[in-house]
Amino acid sequence: MVRIRKYKLSFTAASLRLNEMVKVARYALEHNVEELQQVRDSHIVFGSVKLRTTEREFREIKNRLEKLTPEQLDVLAHGDYISQKHIAFLSVCKHYDFIKDFTVDIIRDKALVFNYQINESDINAFINSKISSHPELEEFSESTLKKGIQVMFRILEQSGILNNAVEKTIQPQVLLPEVIKSILVDDPQWLKIFLMSDKDIKQLRY
Repeated sequence: MVRIRKYKLSFTAASLRLNEMVKVARYALEHNVEELQQVRDSHIVFGSVKLRTTEREFREIKNRLEKLTPEQLDVLAHGDYISQKHIAFLSVCKHYDFIKDFTVDIIRDKALVFNYQINESDINAFINSKISSHPELEEFSESTLKKGIQVMFRILEQSGILNNAVEKTIQPQVLLPEVIKSILVDDPQWLKIFLMSDKDIKQLRY
């Protein structure tokens, strides 16, 4: 989680999309599909009007799922609803550093001192603190950045990290053992996106 990559806001094409992500994961596992594009080409998962998605949306979903380990993909496909949301959010944070950094640097830091309210000033502070290491932020138009922030908060709401995108109240996270295990064998530092303290992460590792 220390490697600096350029921020991308392509997540504006698709919010959490939990239902679609679960269906792709299940189909891939049940049919031993190694290349997720084959799921799209099968027309099975997104064949109905309700689940129809654009190529751009599917590409974002595919990119997120490809960041998951086999264990995490299995939890997404077969876990309970809350665990599925946790793994879907993990895939989002693995693919989009912008959301990962905001979650760890702002939401987690506030939660650890029992401040559960996200304000507009927090967003501005985050952007200002990242400009030196992410000059691409200054290249985004105001409307693009605004939309990116809006969709990010929608994802945080859909993931259960915040109560909703309007009030922006931080929600304490309770992870089931299978979710924790799948993250521990991958990289324990990812537990930070679920607002876990360094002390608690260290205790889980030993």
